[in-house]
Amino acid sequence: MVKNVLPLSPKSPSRSHLTQVRCRIERTRSSRSLNNPSNHRNRTLGFGPVRFGLTAALTMLAITTMIGGGCGGKRATGKANYSVTAKKNYEKGIVELGEEDWVAAAKYFSFIKARFPYSKYSVLAELRMADAEFGAGNYLRAIDGYKLFIKFHPTHEMVVNGYAAYRVGESYLKELPGNFWILPPRYEKDQSATTDAHRELSTFLKKYPESPFIPKVKESLVKINQRLAEHELYVARFYWKRNKPMGTVLRLRRLLDKHAGTPLDGDALWLLGRAYEKVKMIKRARETYAELASKHPNHKSAGDARQAVTRLPAS
Repeated sequence: MVKNVLPLSPKSPSRSHLTQVRCRIERTRSSRSLNNPSNHRNRTLGFGPVRFGLTAALTMLAITTMIGGGCGGKRATGKANYSVTAKKNYEKGIVELGEEDWVAAAKYFSFIKARFPYSKYSVLAELRMADAEFGAGNYLRAIDGYKLFIKFHPTHEMVVNGYAAYRVGESYLKELPGNFWILPPRYEKDQSATTDAHRELSTFLKKYPESPFIPKVKESLVKINQRLAEHELYVARFYWKRNKPMGTVLRLRRLLDKHAGTPLDGDALWLLGRAYEKVKMIKRARETYAELASKHPNHKSAGDARQAVTRLPAS
């Protein structure tokens, strides 16, 4: 639901409007996609070729500036009223995190680092500064903050319980490409962030088996596996349409070995069986068809797979 829609008028922009613009620009600068032009493709939108990624980003920037409600929550002023103790400043910073005033929160935590470097709150301030970056949408900076915290404070409670590592994975998760009508589907886009998220969260399961964040990590991994499976199937079909069956085989084997368990397994097995036939690997094709018929009996191609098993020689 869109809140606080700004009026479209020819008047000069207000100070709050300019603040929103600056906040959106800051978020855009932290985005990997804008900093890496190789992730974008040139497209034609009816009025000539454009740098598609940059144009789309600027379009989204304009839209979000008009409909956005600022960088933080209900009262994101960015002001800080410092206290004389580290504890008091830390408590004020936590309050600002709860109010989603990320700028004010970061000020309090930076102040603690500078004025109370030997306080226990100075260590916590490092973690909370990463939390503020995460809340502000600066996910790459948040990742750096969490990783540095893990590196320099490996025995800290918030490292041992998996919190910092979990937030690293969630930061990568927030960076995943989405769907927007003017852009290509998400499975066609660069999947670097998706792969990073999969690596971090898979490692988390092994490293922090008793963490209270395990259920959330497993839930996130289901979504990530789905996205990576979509991408692998898209690339496999790309090779198939261009009569490159071995490329199709390699991509589908990767899908089924690393990202099995999604609703795409049946489609992957059917195409893999056909690709095996195309490269004259008949035994493997028959085994693949049999697996499809056995594990996915209600799949739309299960009947054809059973016929293929009967048709192909057993050895």
